Amino acid sequence: MRMYGALEAGGTKMVMAAFNSEGVMIEHAAVPTRTPEQTVPEMLAFFRRFPLSALGIGCFGPLNLNRTSATYGSITSTPKLAWRNFPILRTFRDALAIPVGFDTDVNGAALAEARLGAGRGAENCLYVTVGTGIGAGLVIHGRPVHGLIHPEMGHIPVRVRPDDPMPEGCCPYHGACLEGMAAGPAIEKRWNCSAKDLPQGHPAWDLESDYLAQLCATAMLFFSPEKIILGGGVMQQAFLFPMIREKTLALLNGYLCHPAVDGGLTDLIVPPGLGTASGITGAYLLAREEEGDRA
Repeated sequence: MRMYGALEAGGTKMVMAAFNSEGVMIEHAAVPTRTPEQTVPEMLAFFRRFPLSALGIGCFGPLNLNRTSATYGSITSTPKLAWRNFPILRTFRDALAIPVGFDTDVNGAALAEARLGAGRGAENCLYVTVGTGIGAGLVIHGRPVHGLIHPEMGHIPVRVRPDDPMPEGCCPYHGACLEGMAAGPAIEKRWNCSAKDLPQGHPAWDLESDYLAQLCATAMLFFSPEKIILGGGVMQQAFLFPMIREKTLALLNGYLCHPAVDGGLTDLIVPPGLGTASGITGAYLLAREEEGDRA
């Protein structure tokens, strides 16, 4: 039976896994994301333990996804300076001598959710992760969307609430963009408390749901997704979903006419069907695709 490697390369940790050809995870491990010199050897040591046919990498970005470029497969303008311009695809392909599929971590997760999770059966779905950063992967007609680079919806402008105690935001590039206002570090900086430690009734969540509703309404008007799947550490607070749906409906103000909207968006704005495994499953699918076998 063939085996496939999967790497979910995140800004905080690197998650590695080995899958069999039936899509069953055989083993997994994680290491902290330090410098490439520290982290890459640990990851290679994991993958070398298995007779892999291909590897898939879903990576934090921004990334160069232009296959005709000399620097295809490199991380580009990331705030993690040690990884800026690092040729992550070439590094693993050269070291392991196997095909390597490559995309953003959120495009990988979106692909997994579209094929195997909450977006299964939909032609058009958006996956958003809300954690250390905010990223989005868009799948249309079964394929992740690429263009000039790739979607970066985490950095769209948002309308800052007048009562926000941190109106300047904390994105090093854009200040008060979506990520600068609603990612985990923004929540912690604003309230001097980690999101996971804030109680349900805290005003942080009303503000958070407002900014995420702006994203959902914008996405519905831009792409008309059949599913908006919200994952990541911040979205482990299940009570956020009805708050986001309610605020999204208020922003749309009756403009979009569809049974999914009339039903209160309960089947449109949803948690991941694969739970916390969306990203690593997406990396496995990228490996299968690179080998030429669409799972």
